[in-house]
Amino acid sequence: MRTLCLLFLFAALTVPSFAQIAPPVVGQPGTPTTRSIEGTVLSTTGSPVSGAVVLLKDTKTLQVRSYIAQQDGKYRFYGLSTDVNWELRAQANGMTSKTKTVSVFDSHTKVVLNLKLNKKLKT
Repeated sequence: MRTLCLLFLFAALTVPSFAQIAPPVVGQPGTPTTRSIEGTVLSTTGSPVSGAVVLLKDTKTLQVRSYIAQQDGKYRFYGLSTDVNWELRAQANGMTSKTKTVSVFDSHTKVVLNLKLNKKLKT
């Protein structure tokens, strides 16, 4: 009986100390709440695609934002919530890229994703 009481006392004193060393999670003070996603749209040969349309989808609200790639093929989205999974794809000249996802579990505040056009758009 005495051993059981000592074991219970030991557990009661050590568990709270482990709870205090947990790493910060999204939403705790001091962790970023926004991120940016940027990159370059590339052709099948790997050259930048000027004027490509990059579509960014918020998987919670299904809201879609678009960006027209600059002359060097670069695109960027800023001020994006870290509490949302984001899906990106690019379209240009009848071609599309694979859809890429930036997960809520990705802790990077600046994500760089190059989008390569590789298949024809379905008509």
